[in-house]
Amino acid sequence: MWNPWHGCHKISEGCRHCYVYREDAAFGTAVSTHEVRRTASFDLPMRRDRSKNLKYPAGTEFALCFTSDFLIEEADPWRNAIWDIIRRRRDCTFFFFTKRIERLARCLPDDWGDGYDHVAVGCTVENQDRADRRMPIFLSLPLKHRLVIVAPMLGRIDLRQYLAPGVIETVSVGGESGKYARTLDYEWVVDVHRQCLEAGVPFCFHQTGSYLLKDGRRYHIQRGLQHSQARKAGLNSGS
Repeated sequence: MWNPWHGCHKISEGCRHCYVYREDAAFGTAVSTHEVRRTASFDLPMRRDRSKNLKYPAGTEFALCFTSDFLIEEADPWRNAIWDIIRRRRDCTFFFFTKRIERLARCLPDDWGDGYDHVAVGCTVENQDRADRRMPIFLSLPLKHRLVIVAPMLGRIDLRQYLAPGVIETVSVGGESGKYARTLDYEWVVDVHRQCLEAGVPFCFHQTGSYLLKDGRRYHIQRGLQHSQARKAGLNSGS
């Protein structure tokens, strides 16, 4: 994971980071507080060892901004420097997820063309409303690799009109974690899995979340088991 900047985001409906604010509220922290700053790992892919060799070899996969959002407005002054690092490390792969997909077009580098071969972009959709708002924009953008991230899944979602083999590479579904997490209904997950099978798009159930409703019973799943329990469902397909 590579976090070139840290972001504590403003609250918004369906935001995957809003759990932070529910947790803050429990300890009396002001909900409106937010901070975006460069981290000490800003230049991580370009760092060298004492022998002047790159610390991260060709083939390394970098996941960007998993505690923030690569397209957050407050990071605009630094983004070109990150694109330059990504451009220089074409021997590695990079991917990031965003709920600000409407900002991507204005944030792309001048030489982007129809996309960088080594960069994948994931669009997060938490419910049907967000899917219908974001997916048309996502599909209209010049990208070589598109991922759909249904996380945290907050309701039943119909993605059929947006799924196309070779256009969407993977759909990944996950629940919400934390003390105040909302419950994930397993039937919602199975439904998206079925949609992906019908469309010939790879599917991944990557995380159950803290609370999973299955066969009429609500389960509380410890954080350390949420990924393994999702894999045990046997729903993952494709590659």
